[in-house]
Amino acid sequence: MRQPDPAPTLEAILRSDAVRAALPRIIEARVGPLVGGDYLHWDELRHRPAPKGLSPQQWWAGVKLARATGARPFPLRSADGRPFTYSLPDPVLETLHWLDQHTAGEVVVTETIKDAGDRRRYLVSSLFEEAITSSQLEGASATRQVAKDMLRSGRPPRDRGERMILNNFQAMSALRGTLGAPLTPDGVFGLHRILTEGTLPDPDAAGRLQRPGEERVVVTDPEGLVVHVPPPSDALPGRLAQMCDFANGGGVDGFMHPVVRAILLHLWLAYDHPFEDGNGRTARALFYREMLAQGYWLFEYVTISRLLVRAPAQYARAFLFTETDEFDATYFILHQLGAIRRAVEELMAYLRRKMAQTRETIHLLRRTDLNHRQVALLTHALRHPDAVYTIQSHATSHGVVHQSARTDLLDLESRGLLERQVVGRKFIFRPNADLAAKLAGT
Repeated sequence: MRQPDPAPTLEAILRSDAVRAALPRIIEARVGPLVGGDYLHWDELRHRPAPKGLSPQQWWAGVKLARATGARPFPLRSADGRPFTYSLPDPVLETLHWLDQHTAGEVVVTETIKDAGDRRRYLVSSLFEEAITSSQLEGASATRQVAKDMLRSGRPPRDRGERMILNNFQAMSALRGTLGAPLTPDGVFGLHRILTEGTLPDPDAAGRLQRPGEERVVVTDPEGLVVHVPPPSDALPGRLAQMCDFANGGGVDGFMHPVVRAILLHLWLAYDHPFEDGNGRTARALFYREMLAQGYWLFEYVTISRLLVRAPAQYARAFLFTETDEFDATYFILHQLGAIRRAVEELMAYLRRKMAQTRETIHLLRRTDLNHRQVALLTHALRHPDAVYTIQSHATSHGVVHQSARTDLLDLESRGLLERQVVGRKFIFRPNADLAAKLAGT
């Protein structure tokens, strides 16, 4: 991946005679922090046509000056002590507002997610997806279907890639049990230990920082070129403690939007890169933890890593833009907000499709040769896929004798719509896992 051209710094801009001479023209051009609605890096802006009367450098000077007035500090500092900042241009504010409307508080996306059985099913499915794609971002090569089969069946992982996926699933599942407590270094170590168990060349490296004297892990691009050198090992304990304080609400004067804090927490862990391996997975898991802890309940069902896997170069480029423009984290915030919004929109579209499918299938049911009792049971089963039925419960629900109820259920089993188990001396019937698809094909 090509390295972006480093942006001229604000200090260099203010020293430039050419820029000072052009200030009246810059003011007249009403240069702001955005270019055509986008928060462009110098590497992108220098290829665009500048406003009339300005050179690309003078145009950039106006953009940087406009951004400087809205820059906000937070406690993260570069390896050589320079401060990170962020700002809240209109695209950030608009997406934050949209997320507050659709993913937090008492908002209900659709009636589908109200059902406890559906909630469990969607949650497990999204945990599967996040476990798989987050691991794939860091090199796990298992296909999604093979990985899902492993997670569903409970079979042991066969290789390192599958082990990464299983670990990620276990870590994401464990996150929910930590939401009421402050984030601590020990909590981060525990999360990293779950994520990397059985996957590191040095098993002792799981759940601990890199130590002075060890070869420091750096970040390279696909061609092997170093693109990021993290802070030295001896600085990591203090930086981790400061990161946890930030995650718990400290380090910032005034209000910081919770979603911004969660994204910057992700950036912080990824920038410090404190572990031998698993830094990206740990950073993304901390983001999820922060979102859930702040009441963004829908994120139990949202899979962000799937979108990052589709465009890993853009994910990396957001980091590089931040590092090559005076540690302006706005680039990373905007990239993550875009991925988050697309992930939420995909979930909503999926839920709408499932609801439409359910309604259509229920309509089809009424036109089959099934009797009214069977139609009622299957309608219930479509909305409650974890339901359990017995001959007695069916007989009681419809006021029929045992033989009629038994005939109804066995007929549905013979059609492949119900699955039967024997528990003790009693038949237990459950909806087929592919009930909707089977009904649609009838």
